[in-house]
Amino acid sequence: MTAARGPQSSYKKYFGGERNMSHPSYSSSRQLYSNPVAVRSSRVSFGLSSAAPGVYATRTQRLRSSAPMPRLSSETLNFSLSDAVNSEFKTNRTNEKAQMQSLNDRFASYIEKVRFLEQQNKILQAELEQLRGKGTSRSRIGDLYEDEMRELRRQVDQLTNEKARVEVHRDNLSDDVDRLREKLQEEMMQREESESTMQSFRGDVDNAALSRLDLERKVESLQEEINFLKKLHDEELLELQSQVQVSQQVQMDIDVVKPDLTGALRDVRSQYENLASKNMQESDDWYKSKFADLTDSAARNNESLRIAKQEVNDYRRQVQALTCEIDALKGSNESMERQMREMEENFSMESSGYQDNISGMEEDIRTMKDEMARHLREYQDLLNVKMALDIEIATYRKLLEGRGEIATYRKLLEGRGEIATYRKLLEGRGEIATYRKLLEGRG
Repeated sequence: MTAARGPQSSYKKYFGGERNMSHPSYSSSRQLYSNPVAVRSSRVSFGLSSAAPGVYATRTQRLRSSAPMPRLSSETLNFSLSDAVNSEFKTNRTNEKAQMQSLNDRFASYIEKVRFLEQQNKILQAELEQLRGKGTSRSRIGDLYEDEMRELRRQVDQLTNEKARVEVHRDNLSDDVDRLREKLQEEMMQREESESTMQSFRGDVDNAALSRLDLERKVESLQEEINFLKKLHDEELLELQSQVQVSQQVQMDIDVVKPDLTGALRDVRSQYENLASKNMQESDDWYKSKFADLTDSAARNNESLRIAKQEVNDYRRQVQALTCEIDALKGSNESMERQMREMEENFSMESSGYQDNISGMEEDIRTMKDEMARHLREYQDLLNVKMALDIEIATYRKLLEGRGEIATYRKLLEGRGEIATYRKLLEGRGEIATYRKLLEGRG
């Protein structure tokens, strides 16, 4: 029982108890990633409505007000551009959502990989403790530790490369955010231009309304003039008829005296009738053409006013759509910036945790190397002591065999005080039982 307890106490004295290989960085890492629900819930999707922006590459037609247009028509607007803008907008938004989903999946796989490496580290630590408990040779422990450190360094290099790739992707996202900001500025400029164009169209609408009122007043004045001319024409016609009747009466009076005047009066009458009918026809035609022109002008002005109102409504809807897009872009930009900040914080925390782990492991390696060197020196000292004891035992055995006095040998050793010295030395190293058996067996 003493021989069995000797090496165990010596091992505990020089090698110490079981070493705790866990570090605060490991625990902090486990606390950080122990809840997969919390980790996965941190993934942010920038999915907005179907009208939410992606990476906008829209191109809208800029409408500028040039010289005042006397006539407005529906051909001045191209409504197909809004459909193209919306389709391209939805496609870009879908691509951006797919990219963000891919980035979240890569980040989740990265966390799972870190968790797997922590589990492997625990397994290796358990194997190391098991090998220590079984009393595996120190050289084997050193080789295993070196292999473990090489594997951990390889994993750290791999994680560093992965971090570099994620940083590159983060830089790309930052470039996308910058492009979105530029697109936002362009959209704001286009909105201002649209508002200015709408203001100019409002002025055109006001001018068209004023023109319509002016034309209506002109139509009323022309109607009054037509009525007046008709009345005047009727009066002239009555006057001519009265003159004709007077001329007929005069003709009847002088018919007896001057029979030749009948033909002259008839000619005068026919001339007056022709002149009157001609004047009536010309005045009717002139008034009808003038009235038709005024009616057409009023209809054209009404159509222009209707088109202008429709264009104003279209521009108002476009301004509202651009306002919604700008708000969506602002929300997407803020969300992406918040996600970038969270990713930077997570990467900095993970990097510091891995650096702490590496530092702790390197410190453990240095400590183990120092302990191994110390154990090797002690083992060499024990070998030297054993060799000296073997030589001295052989020498005393020869002396005792020559005399045959084992008691004299013991007294001689006790007199010199060497047995107590070796006993203390071996008891300090937990190997007194082995050398006691050796001495008693050879004694």
